[in-house]
Amino acid sequence: MKYDFTSIMDRKGMDASAVDVPGTIKGAGFFVDGDLREGFDIIPMWVADMNFPTVPSIPQAMIERAKHPAYGYFMPRTEYYEAIIRWHETRYKVRGLKPEHIGYANGVLGGIVAALRVLCCDGDDVLVQSPTYVGFTHSIEDNGWNVVLNPLKEDENGVWRIDYEDLEEKLTRRRIHAAVLCSPHNPSGRVWERWELEKLMEIYRKHDVYVVSDEIWADLVMPGHTYIPTQSISEDARNRTVAVYAPSKTFNLAGLVGSYTVVYNSYLRDRMDRAAKMTHLNHMNVLSMYALMGGYSQEGAQWTDELCRVLDGNHTYAVDYIREHFPGIKVSKPEGTYMLFMDCTQWCEEHGKTIEEVQKAGVEVGVIWQDGRPFYGPCHIRLNLALPLSRVKEAFSRMDRYVFNA
Repeated sequence: MKYDFTSIMDRKGMDASAVDVPGTIKGAGFFVDGDLREGFDIIPMWVADMNFPTVPSIPQAMIERAKHPAYGYFMPRTEYYEAIIRWHETRYKVRGLKPEHIGYANGVLGGIVAALRVLCCDGDDVLVQSPTYVGFTHSIEDNGWNVVLNPLKEDENGVWRIDYEDLEEKLTRRRIHAAVLCSPHNPSGRVWERWELEKLMEIYRKHDVYVVSDEIWADLVMPGHTYIPTQSISEDARNRTVAVYAPSKTFNLAGLVGSYTVVYNSYLRDRMDRAAKMTHLNHMNVLSMYALMGGYSQEGAQWTDELCRVLDGNHTYAVDYIREHFPGIKVSKPEGTYMLFMDCTQWCEEHGKTIEEVQKAGVEVGVIWQDGRPFYGPCHIRLNLALPLSRVKEAFSRMDRYVFNA
């Protein structure tokens, strides 16, 4: 491979939440607290950022801009919009995207909230598929709306599927008109097939439901699967969907802050712009603009393709290891993202353990994994596999020896 996905990057002291945790590890609701045993280092497998250095074109773009010693007020460059449009055309096969369709948001969740402020009244219900990203739950509830869950169900092959019957029943009974979609889905790792999105969007059309779709994982799709933009499903989907994107998951840029929306419906776009501007806080960072342009480039595309092959290899290793060594732990191989959602229900029942005890045993030997319960996984763990394979192997060796076969 051209790029380095094998070296272990030292992130300590470099402003990384993933590793800058004390010896007595406090999860703050993200993972179970525990005391790190002597002799073990931290393997960060919780928060959804990667432990790989980003594509070189990104720091190069930022450094080149930083050489000019003025960082005052600015307007987004034409090249910024051109980079987004070109990326969507070449990577997602999108046609007709124009600069006026692209808006800025301080993070994907900020874009989701701005859209829901346009679509919802105080106390409204918002439908989401579960398990669901914990950020959706907080964003919805913190703004006075109610989360209504549409639980995914596994088919005969262990693939997470949308329960359309449950979906339509809840939309009808509760008169819901706003939904948050995650595509590709976090934390299940599903990459929705076209027929699934077509059926979903037809139901939303039938019940006049507007959709806010988090598509931040669009680039992290494993070989054999294809990401399909929700807005490309039909002309109706194009006009009833607010899509939110960011280069942060693809290129590990969460600390720079900088997401964007794609909204074709002019009414929604104008209302969202107004909602976003009301705080006077929703402003782009000049270096994040250059980071996006550095990432959404030819080199960025080559790097992303290599990254997906690496992640797919990590997924294969993890799933195969679990199925061979951890009977009672249930997993589906992710089709996208770099998160694995482990169902520990059967294992806990067979071994008389609680999910807290399981998670604590891992944390104590440096496997810092994420509590799945806030994601509506009652006996689940969310595991970040965006690490060099050597660290993934070490993590699973520790799980084997000290947790699941102790």
